[in-house]
Amino acid sequence: MQPRNMSMSGVVDLAAVKAAGEAKQKAEQARAEAARTGAQPAGATPLVFDVDEAGFQQEVLQRSTEVPVVIDFWAEWCQPCKQLGPLLESLAAEYAGRFVLAKIDVDANQMLFQQFGVQGIPAVFAVVAGQPIPLFQGAVPEAQLRQVLDQLVQVAEQQFGIVGAPAAPADAEQAAEAPQPAGPYDAALTAAAEALDAGDLGGAIDAYRTVLADDPANPEAKLGLAQAELLQRVQDLDPQAVRKEAAEQPADVRAQIRAADLDLVGGHVEDAFGRLIETVKRTAGDDREAARVRLLELFEVIGADDPRVSKARTALARVLF
Repeated sequence: MQPRNMSMSGVVDLAAVKAAGEAKQKAEQARAEAARTGAQPAGATPLVFDVDEAGFQQEVLQRSTEVPVVIDFWAEWCQPCKQLGPLLESLAAEYAGRFVLAKIDVDANQMLFQQFGVQGIPAVFAVVAGQPIPLFQGAVPEAQLRQVLDQLVQVAEQQFGIVGAPAAPADAEQAAEAPQPAGPYDAALTAAAEALDAGDLGGAIDAYRTVLADDPANPEAKLGLAQAELLQRVQDLDPQAVRKEAAEQPADVRAQIRAADLDLVGGHVEDAFGRLIETVKRTAGDDREAARVRLLELFEVIGADDPRVSKARTALARVLF
């Protein structure tokens, strides 16, 4: 009983991903232009905003599943805050959406001040996938601040697959609905998708890799390759044997990874994510890294905008930190 010629059409819509990817490229161009001119794209997510206790859940915790949120704890009477705050705001504009800056007035929000265990101000934290990360306390030189922010952006992307979102959803939807000119890879991508649907996994993989060799950020090719590689991994597996092995040997990381692949192909997305998160939780070293990397690969198959991915990223953060 081996699954063959499987299709991912029930899991992810390639056409929708292509449109969203093109919208994202437009948004990134707008973001780059805004950074160059110092303006903010119309309708874009604010890069710097004030937060109070009432809005913390939505404006910081929920947003942190899409972009790293840096928190600046400050007060009007704090002189070092007046040095650090403008620098953070300037860098938020320069980084152009790779992180956003939430400013919290400690005098008006004592509960948040206490919940984060802040000992003095200015104090700077980050929230990634719902998890707080202390960064530093006190005013720091610009070079050190840039280093900290670069590390934060890198960790958010490598550990959780979280990158900045330059445009508000409405902008992305409008861009996705606009007519798109034929792109240089449309024919190759169409052929690759047809090969994928026909079960020619080797041909699809080669076609997607050819596109990515010229255009490494192409969203449709990245998604298609992730799908084709997933199907190739499971095509010769015996589902019953894999699930039996995973159930009998919960400490076998490779068995759990194979079972998670089958879960996803079968449409059991949350089961696949949950299995790998639990595996990350109870392992260490190379085994933990293997489970984490496979989980990020499965995130790619489903797509960053899926709420199940956002939820799983938050759960992953809890077990990693």
